[in-house]
Amino acid sequence: MELKQAAQERHMVRKYLDKPIPAEVLTLLNQRVEENNAKHGLAVKLVTDDSTAVWTLMKIIAKNANNYYILAGDEADDLGDRVGYASADLMLYAQTLGLNTWWVGGTFNKKVQRFVGGKKVIGIVTVGYGATPGTQHKMKTYEQVAHYEGEAPAWFRQGVAFALLAPTALNKMAVTINGKGNEVQMKVNNGAFSGVDKGIIQYHFELGAGADNFHWV
Repeated sequence: MELKQAAQERHMVRKYLDKPIPAEVLTLLNQRVEENNAKHGLAVKLVTDDSTAVWTLMKIIAKNANNYYILAGDEADDLGDRVGYASADLMLYAQTLGLNTWWVGGTFNKKVQRFVGGKKVIGIVTVGYGATPGTQHKMKTYEQVAHYEGEAPAWFRQGVAFALLAPTALNKMAVTINGKGNEVQMKVNNGAFSGVDKGIIQYHFELGAGADNFHWV
């Protein structure tokens, strides 16, 4: 499965099978973590077989969420953006390997801090074999989020289509995407998660549009 297909098939999954992730798959996941950490200056860590990340009360809606990425790095103004971008890649890569994921923001157990020392934790992403593949969340339309000056080229429309597939905090998709020529501007307004949402949506837009077809302004 390629990343584009993974983006179209990925849905939020909170309940997982009691099925361990094979060692060879964990190796691939950790390699991807290392690549993203190096590229984006992060300290993301994959933790396995640990049930403490999800609060007891949250386990009413979650099950066997025992494997997860801790999304962390040195505190900086753009940490959320970089974490969002990297987490989008990690989620879709996991999907290509037959796994499912759930991006967890403010409701994760702060005990996960022990795994990353003094790094700032933005959130976690649970990963495992879903009890179901999940369902498509309600999506906004192209017209609700995007505007292109003149006739929009295929790459722009495709970029917006993939951006709309991105997971965002509370599924708000509080984004506007404007295009002119080969320039694209994005604005996200979703409170404390604006940076994270921006990074996630940017990744999906680039995946759909092709990063060589435009540049961000």
